[in-house]
Amino acid sequence: MAPPAAAAFASQVVRGRWFMAYGSFLIMSAAGATYIFGIYSKDIKSALGYTQEQLNTVGFFKDVGANVGIHAGLVAEVTPPWVVLAVGAAMNLGGYLMLYLSVAGKVRPAPPLWLVCLYIAVGANSQAFGNTGALVTCVKNFPESRGVMLGLLKGFVGLSGAIFTQLYLAFYGRGGDTRPLILLVGWLPAAVSVAFLGAIRIIRPPAAARREYRALCGFLYVSLALAAFLMVAIVLQKSFRFTRAEYGVCASVVFAMLLLPLGIVLREEAALFKYTGIGNAPAAARADDAPAWPPPPAPQESSPKPTKTVGARLVAALRPPARGEDYTIVQALVSVDMLLLFTATVFGVGGTLTAIDNMGQIGESLGYPQRSIATFVSLISIWNYLGRVASGFASEALLARHRVPRPLILAAVLLLTVPGHLLIAFGVPGSLYVASVVIGFCFGAAQPLILASVSEIFGLKYYSTLYNLCGTASPVGSYVLNVRVAGRMYDREAARQGAVDAVAGKGVTCIGVRCYRESFLVITAVTVAAAVVTAALAWRTREFYAGDIYAKFEGTGSGNNAIGEHSRVVLEPKEQL
Repeated sequence: MAPPAAAAFASQVVRGRWFMAYGSFLIMSAAGATYIFGIYSKDIKSALGYTQEQLNTVGFFKDVGANVGIHAGLVAEVTPPWVVLAVGAAMNLGGYLMLYLSVAGKVRPAPPLWLVCLYIAVGANSQAFGNTGALVTCVKNFPESRGVMLGLLKGFVGLSGAIFTQLYLAFYGRGGDTRPLILLVGWLPAAVSVAFLGAIRIIRPPAAARREYRALCGFLYVSLALAAFLMVAIVLQKSFRFTRAEYGVCASVVFAMLLLPLGIVLREEAALFKYTGIGNAPAAARADDAPAWPPPPAPQESSPKPTKTVGARLVAALRPPARGEDYTIVQALVSVDMLLLFTATVFGVGGTLTAIDNMGQIGESLGYPQRSIATFVSLISIWNYLGRVASGFASEALLARHRVPRPLILAAVLLLTVPGHLLIAFGVPGSLYVASVVIGFCFGAAQPLILASVSEIFGLKYYSTLYNLCGTASPVGSYVLNVRVAGRMYDREAARQGAVDAVAGKGVTCIGVRCYRESFLVITAVTVAAAVVTAALAWRTREFYAGDIYAKFEGTGSGNNAIGEHSRVVLEPKEQL
């Protein structure tokens, strides 16, 4: 390839959709710092002299910061994605750096509890900005593969905790001091976001775009291989004592596997480069000056209409458009469809989140050893990832081939969660392994289905805000079911057993099946109710999903998802077939 052609190809690669997708995957793989709070929380407690209640307060603000992102969505509505990512990087670095300095004793006097809560809330809230800047942009750039793309992106988030653990062990070794992990959590995600500031942007798919499904399957295979390696590494590291060099080898393999998707990026862009011709301007560059999707038709001239009253204008503003069109934020908030989806998320996903958050105490109450409890956490993490990618690909295939509404698939996933909750409620010996797999898979599977449904029913124009609005449902459900239901019932049973320790600073310990039986029977009931609510949403949207929900994107170059028989065929260079 001649130097001018090589330069043109390099420009096309770094300005293309596939490199943007690769950058989004890396940002997501560094966006799960909140999932490893349990690793370094003991150093926060000991260094700052906190009681368990005070540490739980810090953890609560971490969850609030990670899940409340409506303001990130509003920022994304009026600024380009690089601004959103830059704000998130600054918040991540600032919040976690101050937390590290506080825990390391570099700040004197030690900050009060409220300030530490603020530090971790700001740092965790950067996750909302990273998700909004990268994930929402990816969905807009691949509108016909949104289910698959959401599954992959959320899958990388699910693996990020294990990735961070491997990097920490390689950099700092297995020691009792986890304070350096806080510093790693502070600078690494910020550095990844800054590195891809120029790549993450809205890009109109080129007219000669190849089929997306083949490339997305390639990303899937890489992520599956990464998940398998992490699982093997976790098992081996728990079974044998690794040296610092061996941890370094594991981290090097992880790093190399994160670079593998670049090969897919180069393959797709090379095919497009051959098709468009060496002398042509890169398609991605031309797309920068074009809108992300077809402009609305020009309004036709009509005779002047009488001025409407304030009440009539308000009713007109709240009247929703057809499903699939772009709702305003207010129209989406007051719609019945959003109410049903939000309610199902609160009680359906909130129940699985309660099980995950309490898995340690559940295992302890049922008499499992600490090694088994650590295994449960690893099982949840890996099956969480598998659930995310499986639901993304499977729901896209069912939608394309059989027009199965995505909310109906979500209802089935919620019903699948019920056996996991019942196994916990009745404490069947050895069943917690199965319950961990079921709950981890279903928790992961629900995420892409909910987010894809929002984008399909309410449109993509205000997706940044609506995506983050749905994100607030999970912590609401976790608070209701975890704090108000499971927590109270656990304490009540512990008090009945006489297991309440009177020594200040010590928590309560409950032993036996009864500790969580009543609470998880309640969670099972509300999960079934959430599935019924989701099925009602599927019934309401059945006609919408029976049609071609991606018809509005045809002719933009994005109609290239070759999953279903209705997908448009896109010509490729003959040698690439």
